[in-house]
Amino acid sequence: MRKLDLDVIEMVVAVAEAKSFVRGAAVVNRSPSAVSMQVKALEEAMGKPLFRRNTRHVEVTAEGMALLDYGRRMLALRQEAWAAIVRPEVTGRIVLGVPDDYAPSLLPTVLRKFSLTHPRVEIHVIGRPSSELIPLLKDCTLDLACITRTRQVTGEHIRFEPIVWAGSRSRPVWEERPLPIAVFEHGSVARGLAIAALQQHGIPFRTSYESPSLTGLASMVEAGLAIAPLAKCGLPDRLVQLSAEQGLPEIGSVEIVLARSARSQRPPCDFLAEQILTEL
Repeated sequence: MRKLDLDVIEMVVAVAEAKSFVRGAAVVNRSPSAVSMQVKALEEAMGKPLFRRNTRHVEVTAEGMALLDYGRRMLALRQEAWAAIVRPEVTGRIVLGVPDDYAPSLLPTVLRKFSLTHPRVEIHVIGRPSSELIPLLKDCTLDLACITRTRQVTGEHIRFEPIVWAGSRSRPVWEERPLPIAVFEHGSVARGLAIAALQQHGIPFRTSYESPSLTGLASMVEAGLAIAPLAKCGLPDRLVQLSAEQGLPEIGSVEIVLARSARSQRPPCDFLAEQILTEL
């Protein structure tokens, strides 16, 4: 019976979750060619294809899905064993803030891995716009927050995130003038950038809906009542990304940073901060 190298299993899981060898390689900090070579060698050893490859993305085969199930459990057990020996004393509670439009992209992988390696640390997540999370950092309601950088915020750089126009798949409302837009409430950096871009290009618009909630904006867009400037990482699958082909200007990017409160100077927060900066 051949051995299953856990490092290669980790590559398989990363590629499957990212649906791309390039993005999966970035997760495990290896080159795409190295990951492709290792996965191919595993496929040859098992005599089964794990992925169907094409020029745009990869799809997991039935055999790959079966290995994924085992692989995730094997990796989780490895992380649990490491934490039990190396950091058995790490306990506590962390309150983490993150806007709704960042959460689907930023949180799942990081929090899953952290909970496996630090099972005795409780994490409480508060989802609100960046402008509402800043006061919660200052009064120490939050320990950590992944938020948009503004003049009021100091924090460690995570990444630059493009802001894109989201539209309905069924109704071309972007052809209307004045252009109906759905935006986050005042204080949103994405809102300010989008309005500035429209004004710069002389496109008349009207604010048809504003809300602190990504769900609210997405519902208006899906109904074909407006378009909305959203973080690309949080663009729901049911919406379509618009571009210059639809006569819309580029909006630009925002900087996502990890901000900490005065209460966060404790080991559990340090370890989660390290995980977030490493993973993202």
